[in-house]
Amino acid sequence: MIFRGFCFNAEAKFSKVMKKLSLTFLIIISFYKANSQDVGLSFSYFFPKNGDFSVPVTPLSFRGLGFDFTSFSGIETGITLYRMSGMNVKDIPFESKKALVGPFFSVMVPLELVIFAKGKRSVIKLKGGGFAFYNFDTKLNNGNIDRALKEDLGWVVLNSDLESDNNIGLGILFGGEIIYYVNKKFGLNVEVQYLSGGSDLNLRGTYSGLPGENDSFQTEDALYPDSKLDFTGLEISLGAIFTP
Repeated sequence: MIFRGFCFNAEAKFSKVMKKLSLTFLIIISFYKANSQDVGLSFSYFFPKNGDFSVPVTPLSFRGLGFDFTSFSGIETGITLYRMSGMNVKDIPFESKKALVGPFFSVMVPLELVIFAKGKRSVIKLKGGGFAFYNFDTKLNNGNIDRALKEDLGWVVLNSDLESDNNIGLGILFGGEIIYYVNKKFGLNVEVQYLSGGSDLNLRGTYSGLPGENDSFQTEDALYPDSKLDFTGLEISLGAIFTP
């Protein structure tokens, strides 16, 4: 895999991690065996809960790397690099239907048990397992946070000044895939999966403003140590399958 075309000012750590991931997957692919599962290159799109539509970044999404245990079961992994437009936060005392974090880049790696049934030209797969992710160049959506806090507290005017941590996140996923083979070496696939996970944010800082029209200016602490990035939503992938 060759990662190109990135035009953004991400952290230096981002580049180092991506190079390591690329090298790891190139090594795995180099030793790929003939009895392994098919490999897929796809466009994967993520629709987060109470967030904004997210798109893949070149080289899109590389999925379906794994091995068959039997004629009807196996294991799969892969990697997808997303440009997350916006995601929400859970385990905080206020709610928002709009994204509170974003935009940012996210690397997601699944590990799934697969049960499949093969026809003459098609394959149906049922999948379930877990995933890990890590975000880069993460930004808080201060405007949406201010509006959500203002509505929850009932203040007249409110502005927040918050910061967060960035940690590796974990979650579970399940779904299915349908593959139609045009010939023995090439097929087309549609995959839909539901993901539910999170990573620790530890939102903290202050918010200031006017609780009421006749009140004086106030500043309060905002501490949400249990807050988590809500990596929950629906992933839809459209792509091509290559048989080794």
